Amino acid sequence: MSDLIRIGISRCLLGEPVRYNGGHQHNRYLTGTLGKFAEYVPVCPEVECGLPTPRETMRLVGDVDAPRLVTRKTKIDHTARMLAWARKRLKAIDREDLCGFIFKGNSPSSGLYRVKVYNAKGMPAKLGTGLWARAFTERFPALPVEEEGRLNDPKLRENFIEQIFTMKRWRETLAQRRSRRTLIEFHTRNKLLLLSHSPENLRKMGKLVASGKEVSLKELYRDYETLLMQSLRLKTTVKKNINVMQHMMGYFRKQLAADEKQELLEILDRYRQGLVPLIVPITLFNHYVRKYGQAYLADQTYLNPHPYELKLRNHV
Repeated sequence: MSDLIRIGISRCLLGEPVRYNGGHQHNRYLTGTLGKFAEYVPVCPEVECGLPTPRETMRLVGDVDAPRLVTRKTKIDHTARMLAWARKRLKAIDREDLCGFIFKGNSPSSGLYRVKVYNAKGMPAKLGTGLWARAFTERFPALPVEEEGRLNDPKLRENFIEQIFTMKRWRETLAQRRSRRTLIEFHTRNKLLLLSHSPENLRKMGKLVASGKEVSLKELYRDYETLLMQSLRLKTTVKKNINVMQHMMGYFRKQLAADEKQELLEILDRYRQGLVPLIVPITLFNHYVRKYGQAYLADQTYLNPHPYELKLRNHV
């Protein structure tokens, strides 16, 4: 991939003092580690809609599915202001070519999951979504999104970053001349990656790309993108990864020596038992791909879905 990945991000996570108390929530993993591969597009809903820093704290109240954004003490309702700003910002975001967005958790504007919504009696229910986060995900349902706190979980982090790198590759495919051949080439390179997430969706996508001229190119690309991102949101598991790697072993059945095959089987068993992380068998497979010149597997994004420097498969 040629360029940095463009990712939207809550501005406070970059260390900017835009929080209600004039502080920030600088996330060093996002700025230091992932930041080497990302070009961030920062957004702070409160500041950008015209609220000062510092400012009175706010919370969501009322209906969980359509809450109001209200200040805690003075009870000023900022819902209309926030939504009017969001509509304009989303139009601008549409031109940013984002491959994902990282939101600040627990925020009445930017929280994705389990944001507190207070009922008429002042009792909170952790069932809400921040106004900006809801507007964004409704406008861009295919884009990968996550909260910064959840990225502390190795599996969620690996899954999200795999999604944004795949979205980057998809965007580069969309930038080419659209054709059924181009789509088939993309699908072929990503078959094993998709298999590690959803064998069922992989079958659906295979039928879709083989549908010939039954559907228009516009419909074909649209439906493929929907299935692509639906698939990647489904988590990989040890069982799914074992299935993929056993499938890969079939490509070496006439090449691997007896001791090499035995070594692979032993490593897969250790991975199955949780004794080694995924990077160990993957590294061995990459070695055999180079050793035996296995061209089909060399093109599979499953073996290199994101930069090694991120060390994502060292912990899953």
